[in-house]
Amino acid sequence: MFSGDEGGGETWAILASLLNTAKLNGLDPEAYLVDVLDRMVSGATKTNQLHELLAWNWKAAREAEKRAVA
Repeated sequence: MFSGDEGGGETWAILASLLNTAKLNGLDPEAYLVDVLDRMVSGATKTNQLHELLAWNWKAAREAEKRAVA
């Protein structure tokens, strides 16, 4: 109703879902989205690796990186 058109509504639903999934996984939604979008746009994450960008997999990878550095 307030999204302009059906496409805008679908886009908002996707964004809201990503943000809330990040929050439910204890992530900073902005940091998560910035990193995920950067990896997708830069090609650092290939199409067959997109599952790595799911919030719970992304969080586990960051935690593993922190343990490796410590």
